[in-house]
Amino acid sequence: MKNKYLIAGILLLSAALCLSVYNLWDANRAAKSTETALGELEQLLPEISEEAPSSDPAFTPESEMPAVEIHGKRYIGRLDIPSLELSLPVMENWSLSNLKLAPCRYQGSAYLGNLIIAAHNYPGHFGDLWKLDVGDGLSFTDMEGNRFEYEVAAFERLGPAAVEEMEAGKWEMTLFTCTASGRNRLTLRCTEAGKGSG
Repeated sequence: MKNKYLIAGILLLSAALCLSVYNLWDANRAAKSTETALGELEQLLPEISEEAPSSDPAFTPESEMPAVEIHGKRYIGRLDIPSLELSLPVMENWSLSNLKLAPCRYQGSAYLGNLIIAAHNYPGHFGDLWKLDVGDGLSFTDMEGNRFEYEVAAFERLGPAAVEEMEAGKWEMTLFTCTASGRNRLTLRCTEAGKGSG
């Protein structure tokens, strides 16, 4: 009887070890994919002024966000989160396979002020969102060089099927990822910089 428990324990520990090794490999693969795409994306982005965004942007709200193709995948811009030292390429559309490569637009547009971006909780993607504080700044730069400045306004924890709640509210940008347990979604709500909470 003791042998059965011992064998079962060894099998469970082996399975946990294999899962941990796979998760580390998967996160490392995603980091390399993101780094490659970001390098190529930055070569395509126009030179961006460090001054305040222009009052005469090069788009109309109804415009479709331009995308560029890199290695067969389409990207709409770059997300910068300075306090986490993150610069991430953002893919045009989300899918399970795309999420394994980079953050993805879940829906919405920076032009309409309702952009929602999803990413895995890999350390190099959205794994550290919980470390941000209300008031922290972040930005999104589209492929035309238009830069949109935001600040963190609120955090929410939503269930995995809470689609209506994810899309609710007048937030200019929302970022979300799975919690460590995978049972919920950590949701970061952002407003236009200097505007206050929505």
